[in-house]
Amino acid sequence: MLKKITLLGASVLSAFAMNTAEININDKDLEIGGTFDVGQFNDAVEPDTMFVGAKFLNADADHSDDEDVDIDPYFEANFLMMQAIADGSMKVGMGVKANFTKDFVSIPLGLEFAYKLPVKTFFPMYLNGALYYAPTALAFSDADSFLEYRLSYNLEIMDHGRITLGYRSIDTNYESNKGGDFTYNSCWYVGFKINF
Repeated sequence: MLKKITLLGASVLSAFAMNTAEININDKDLEIGGTFDVGQFNDAVEPDTMFVGAKFLNADADHSDDEDVDIDPYFEANFLMMQAIADGSMKVGMGVKANFTKDFVSIPLGLEFAYKLPVKTFFPMYLNGALYYAPTALAFSDADSFLEYRLSYNLEIMDHGRITLGYRSIDTNYESNKGGDFTYNSCWYVGFKINF
């Protein structure tokens, strides 16, 4: 009986091995996000290749174009397909997001990469990047366009636990009569990323 319980517990834990939770902070901003590996819930999808997720960013005006404006929280739902290439140390992906603030809505398309650095150290190290863009055709409400890019360095200090150092830039550009080009958030951050 104990053996069956142990096997059941191990299979339940392995079913969630590719999901992630992440928190990123700096002196002014808080970002929380999570992703679920679709392949862990659907036998027709290979694990670690298709993800759905959500993100919340409570940004401060000090890291935007105008320190005197009220910055509304940023919300995002996302979908990403990733594929390992070459020897498996590099992954590339294509994604789509639906993001919004109080008066801004867009559906950007993007590319992402993840690269495990080929260095011999005590801790595995990774570089990650993302670029998402929504032209006017994919911008709604008062939005004119959207551009986001990110670059991060991850240090895996324990199994399923990474420390992150990253930079993000999010431009929520408005129609010219609503304010024009606006950098919503541009800053460095540190954080934790946990796989479960």
